[in-house]
Amino acid sequence: MADGGEQRMDLPEKEWRERLSPEQYHVLREAGTEPPFAGRYVHNHETGEYRCAGCGELLFTSDSKYDSGSGWPSFTQPAASTIVEHADTSHGMRRVEVRCAKCDGHLGHLFPDGPGPTGLRYCINSAALDFRNDK
Repeated sequence: MADGGEQRMDLPEKEWRERLSPEQYHVLREAGTEPPFAGRYVHNHETGEYRCAGCGELLFTSDSKYDSGSGWPSFTQPAASTIVEHADTSHGMRRVEVRCAKCDGHLGHLFPDGPGPTGLRYCINSAALDFRNDK
């Protein structure tokens, strides 16, 4: 269940296709990945909130964003308990996939090579995010 006791958001695939751009659909619903350094939020340094592009759930804040040099927006920790983790053994690798707890949208992956204090790097596709500026 998503943070705050909200119900999961389960929509038919037809509705997801109508609601999302083709790139967002590929990332969020098909677990795709955008090319490195191609996402609109890689170099975003504004203050605000990063929400799920699928359902609007708060995922990260700009306070936890940093430049990892990986080519994708990177965060040290989620804003709340709105992210779920799953083992991902696709592509011959062992990784931890992260998904939105509310709509089950694929966000990216979690790696143990981030800066302190968590030592974590949430490597997230820009297409999975909707940024809302504090201003």
